[in-house]
Amino acid sequence: MLEITCSHPEHGDFRFDPKANESFTLNKGGVRTNDDSNSVTSNGTIIQQKNNTLWSFEGPVAVDMEGEQSDYLNKVTASSELGTWVFTHISGAVYTGKGIPVGDLSEDTNTAQQTLKIAGSGKLSKIS
Repeated sequence: MLEITCSHPEHGDFRFDPKANESFTLNKGGVRTNDDSNSVTSNGTIIQQKNNTLWSFEGPVAVDMEGEQSDYLNKVTASSELGTWVFTHISGAVYTGKGIPVGDLSEDTNTAQQTLKIAGSGKLSKIS
């Protein structure tokens, strides 16, 4: 990942620095079929249980312990408004979606990083 940005209607813009040489998890969201080997009728026909899934993006970002990242994340998380998030990959792929930080926002003071997970409604869109 090269860059993660958020543009929030109440709290403005912020840029997050992904940690180099680390993996991120991308889930574009949308409809999923339940993975259950017991979803079958007595004659062997599959029962298709469909669920809608949030999009999400998760991975480690650098933390400036003297910066405003922690305050920004807490404000955005507490807001009822969703921010517009943009995720830029080194390959040139760019994804965007309206979402909010979810899960724990704790920071590791030894490695100066935190795991940031953003999730949102609908599907994550590829714009480039």
